[in-house]
Amino acid sequence: MAHVISDECVSCGTCEAECPVGAISQGESKYEIDADACVDCGACESVCPTGAILAE
Repeated sequence: MAHVISDECVSCGTCEAECPVGAISQGESKYEIDADACVDCGACESVCPTGAILAE
């Protein structure tokens, strides 16, 4: 099960730098997680300053 980024995302980029598999990228209005690439490690969730990343 992958993590997802909610609309609370402020596009700071902190999560993208933390992802060990490169599953996070800038989307049209917020960062997005590629569910097929996500290994569900939770590294992004712990660094998100707005709490926008949640386990799906």
